[in-house]
Amino acid sequence: MSKYYLAIDIGASSGRHMLASMVNGKIQLEEVYRFPNGMDNKNGTLCWDVERLFTEIKNGLKKCKEIGKIPSYMGIDTWGVDYVLLDKDDKILGETVGYRDNRTNGMDAKVYETISLSALYERTGIQKQIFNTIYQLMAVKESHPEYLEQAKSILMIPDYFHFLLTGEKKNEYTNATTGQLVNAKTNEWDYELIDMLGYNKEMFQPVSMPGTVVGEFTKAIQEEVGFNCTVVLPATHDTGSAVLAVPTNDDNAIYISSGTWSLMGIERKEADCSMKSMQSNFTNEGGYDHRFRFLKNIMGLWMIQSVKKEFTEDLSFAEICERASKETISSIVDCNDDCFLAPKSMIEAVKKFCQDTEQQIPETVGEIAAVIYNSLAKCYGDTIEEIEALTGEHYSTIYVVGGGANAGYLNELTAKYTGRRVSAGPSEATAIGNIIVQMLHDKTFKSLPEARTCIGESFDVKIYEN
Repeated sequence: MSKYYLAIDIGASSGRHMLASMVNGKIQLEEVYRFPNGMDNKNGTLCWDVERLFTEIKNGLKKCKEIGKIPSYMGIDTWGVDYVLLDKDDKILGETVGYRDNRTNGMDAKVYETISLSALYERTGIQKQIFNTIYQLMAVKESHPEYLEQAKSILMIPDYFHFLLTGEKKNEYTNATTGQLVNAKTNEWDYELIDMLGYNKEMFQPVSMPGTVVGEFTKAIQEEVGFNCTVVLPATHDTGSAVLAVPTNDDNAIYISSGTWSLMGIERKEADCSMKSMQSNFTNEGGYDHRFRFLKNIMGLWMIQSVKKEFTEDLSFAEICERASKETISSIVDCNDDCFLAPKSMIEAVKKFCQDTEQQIPETVGEIAAVIYNSLAKCYGDTIEEIEALTGEHYSTIYVVGGGANAGYLNELTAKYTGRRVSAGPSEATAIGNIIVQMLHDKTFKSLPEARTCIGESFDVKIYEN
């Protein structure tokens, strides 16, 4: 009888339940449930509906029971930086505000009244993003200081869902690091920094590493979904899980975790908290086994996802790629410009950037998509040059994992703009990485290198040459 492992992978636009088992020495993956996600506009504030998301989590668990494939282990991963504050009765204080909300505007200046950006980077190694938890908490302090006073716990989004399933509170390491409040040397919350900023350090649980057992389902959850299960912390930040599924054991490997965001970087044993790294806008996010993901955040497929919603024609991503590949427009936009973070219209934002920089303005579906795809690939090319300059290493192959591994046209452009070989796949990297941590805990694999070798043998990988 097969043993099943369940990854619940929740992204900005959708979530899914992915079951895995070992069949003839290979990992077999099956999607059993999928549900939509997105931020809701509540009186002008962008929020996550965590109550609905948790209902969907339970619905997917019930589906596992229904099909007779009950997982022995499970774990949840999501995006980073967002959180809930819980009061003494474990009720959420205020709304669960999403990272694209504009409440953090100007909060960086408030933080820097206490600590400079350079001193902050030296402590945390985390790239400044205006939506980081450190700035979100400053927004709460400015507008609702009573929430911080009343809070007994802060839990990142996947930590909160794990708590609802088990009744146990854990702050998982990889997700915690994204908020810019974890010390890069101690790998623990920087309690001195938290205290300096007036954020109520009592609400932060000790940091737990991927592979830690959270607990089993509560009696109430067991009765509702029809079975019990052991919850194991994966790398709960989706990029942390995705990078675990890069199918190589080459220490000199560069990856792109390609999805809503493109995260491009390398794995390191120590964080680079130098000013040179900060000025190049690189980050040192925590990874499995205290590895660091030294990477740059690039706006990613969010731009294509956004324009797709605006097109009058109902086109698939494959059809959009096909049209883009036939265009010759040479205009390029800066994918990392804040104007593309949450515009009312992504199409208009792209057009305005081209107009303001005196380039040809794209008009058709194909032209708009071509500008975005070429801009992303150029950004990848610029980024690999920066990484090589910072590390003194040469990287001959780029490993693309995640949903973007299926974007053939973008992968072709990536090979063209970087001059490197592109290895694309697996596309389900986040779920696979989540499951790998469960399997390592269960001793299915003796080590991460053994697991990565198995990933390479279990899933399709496509090669693109320059």
